[in-house]
Amino acid sequence: MTETKTEVKIGGATVTRIEEIYAPNFEAAKFFPDWRPSVVDEHRDWMVPDHYDPTNGFLKLSIHSWLIKLGSRAILIDTCVGNHKPRPRFPMWDSMETRYLERLAAAGIRPEQIDMVMCTHLHVDHIGWNTRLDNGRWVPTFPNARYVFSQEDYDYFIGLDLDPEKGPVASFRDSVLPVVEAGRAQIVSGAHALDEHLSIDPAPGHTPGSIAINLASHGQRAVFCGDVIHHAVQMFNPEWNTFACADATDARKSRRKVLEDCAGSGALLMPAHFGAPFLCHVDTRGDHFSPRFA
Repeated sequence: MTETKTEVKIGGATVTRIEEIYAPNFEAAKFFPDWRPSVVDEHRDWMVPDHYDPTNGFLKLSIHSWLIKLGSRAILIDTCVGNHKPRPRFPMWDSMETRYLERLAAAGIRPEQIDMVMCTHLHVDHIGWNTRLDNGRWVPTFPNARYVFSQEDYDYFIGLDLDPEKGPVASFRDSVLPVVEAGRAQIVSGAHALDEHLSIDPAPGHTPGSIAINLASHGQRAVFCGDVIHHAVQMFNPEWNTFACADATDARKSRRKVLEDCAGSGALLMPAHFGAPFLCHVDTRGDHFSPRFA
């Protein structure tokens, strides 16, 4: 499969997509409880082949990080699944071997050059490269980085991990706790300004502590939405949740809030899982929205 490089300028920042996986990976009818086959006919012109595989009915979703270069700093948003991680619940992600770090190097960055890692939430496919295996131990992949986690998500997942009926949560134990134990975590609550360019807005629903990350530079904006919006078809159907949304009502509210923000401000939407071209502007269509792909 040909790898697609995506790079965009946001004011003085350069944002590059770092791919881990891009393939048909979830059956649409199971991923979206409200899925209807007619959606494909309505949107075939943009859905096929980059966002949907009609041969098997699977959504084609990307799993990637966004690398921000801003001045002398390098910031990584979401860290995918990771290599060597035991994930028996997700066979396609179990003990993976990908070229993720090579792709990061191709973008001109070594792990020790990352200054900050920001996770939009703490699901398995957004935290994996937080750590790497070193002589049988999970250690921070980005040893000089400050890792920013949501307090609400941290509390939720540590609660799950300690619950005798639901835990342990393997991804939390191998991809979050080692970062905290190494003293590299910054755990923030609610709306939070990290500096003059980066800020956090709560976007609960998919998980209790999901966040949207705002980048602003020289009058331009981008919003990194994580799993508030999984697939571009949700822009036409913002009421659609996925099977993995923890709170249906809050997920819908947060999705609409992010879409309205981007549509009203002109901010570029930077999703975590959209297919090519992986990002878009947002246009309004009555009570719904549509992607404007570059």
